Amino acid sequence: MRSSGHAAPAFVHLAAHPLRWRLLTELAASDYRVRELVERVGQPQNLVSYHLRLLRGGGLVTARRSSFDGRDSYYHLDLERCAHALADAGTALHPALGFDPTSSPPSTPPPTRSAVLFACTGNSARSPIAEALLRHRTHGQVEVTSAGSHPKPRIHPDAVRVLREHHGIDISSRRPQHLDTLADRRFDYVISLCDKVREVCPDFGDRPRLAHWSIPDPAPAGGDEPAGYPAFVRTAAEIDTRIRYLLPLLARTPQEVKP
Repeated sequence: MRSSGHAAPAFVHLAAHPLRWRLLTELAASDYRVRELVERVGQPQNLVSYHLRLLRGGGLVTARRSSFDGRDSYYHLDLERCAHALADAGTALHPALGFDPTSSPPSTPPPTRSAVLFACTGNSARSPIAEALLRHRTHGQVEVTSAGSHPKPRIHPDAVRVLREHHGIDISSRRPQHLDTLADRRFDYVISLCDKVREVCPDFGDRPRLAHWSIPDPAPAGGDEPAGYPAFVRTAAEIDTRIRYLLPLLARTPQEVKP
């Protein structure tokens, strides 16, 4: 997204439009479907869809078919791409305004011990990976757990393998659990990683911050076949990226977080 000559960087053109900026800020918090974005920004669907196409063309937003309803798509803001685009824009204005977009977002310990729940259907791959990575990155400063609407008998072996080989984390003794077992727990964030579980996730009360990460199931349709391991590597990398950008939000007080 670099520019030439004295033209404003492409990111500036895309983000400067009020509606596109609003869409970017909504998608920075959660993945959404078009009809949900229409409701949140209060604009007609054809207008929202038009600006989403421009954001997709600029590489800032991606779309994935919903695993719950294949006629729907979830839109996702690529925060890594935004970081690089912002760095390019700053450098274009003045070299001193550039920054290293490959460095991790700054994070500080949360003012209180935040509680985060990751939910997916089987609680055998995506959600235990997210749970383990957030606990690892916060050194236990965040109370984090995961559960599923239809938990599998065990954690997928490739989920255990990818965390051990790529992150040095051992979850071999972990067992999936049902969302119903957490009905009396209080959470600051409830994050669904599965389009199906988002539709059935129970209400945990106390108005937790809800977010959705539309991430495909890395497990092959046949179950535990080893051929699916590369998908687990990609899934763990995407989840880790999203968690790195979650950390600064966890460091903010509840009053600072947009409802």
